[in-house]
Amino acid sequence: MEKYKSDYERYEEAKKQVKEIKGFYVHLLVFIAVNIFLIFINLKYSPEHLWFFWTTMGWGVGVLFHGLGVFKVMPFFGKNWEEDKIKELMEKEKKQKWE
Repeated sequence: MEKYKSDYERYEEAKKQVKEIKGFYVHLLVFIAVNIFLIFINLKYSPEHLWFFWTTMGWGVGVLFHGLGVFKVMPFFGKNWEEDKIKELMEKEKKQKWE
């Protein structure tokens, strides 16, 4: 059974999505700025050991997953996954009651 959403509900969902996108862009800008600083520090004070690579890669994975989640690219743990899992659990509980 599909629920029809009012204009207000759609507006609130769109507002939430815009806030999530804005949060991702802030995260991305901070990632870029901090990593430029770390690269500078690394190359100036210890160019023989390139440690900035590890911090950039580690944090970059976090930024990547943040972006995938915000832009709904992840095939798992998205809104559809949640709804499908809820339906599955409700059906399972319903079957257990009747057994």
